[in-house]
Amino acid sequence: MLKLGLLLLIAPILLLMGVYFWELSDVRECLHAGGYWNYLEGVCRDTPQPFVSWLQRHPWLVNGGMLLSLIGVALCMVGLYVKRR
Repeated sequence: MLKLGLLLLIAPILLLMGVYFWELSDVRECLHAGGYWNYLEGVCRDTPQPFVSWLQRHPWLVNGGMLLSLIGVALCMVGLYVKRR
């Protein structure tokens, strides 16, 4: 139970960070080229675009990842509390 808890605790965080930094790389390339990033469509534009937060664009991914991490913490606590046989 402890191993599953650690997996559920760490994997969603790494997945969220990976997806976030992948998009951030595209945004930085666009800004470096002098463009404006359209967060809703995920493309570089020539005109200014409104900022839309990552939580607003991917609520299921963010909330689901945090929920899995919370379940992982609970499983870790149970795994540490229960004696091994």
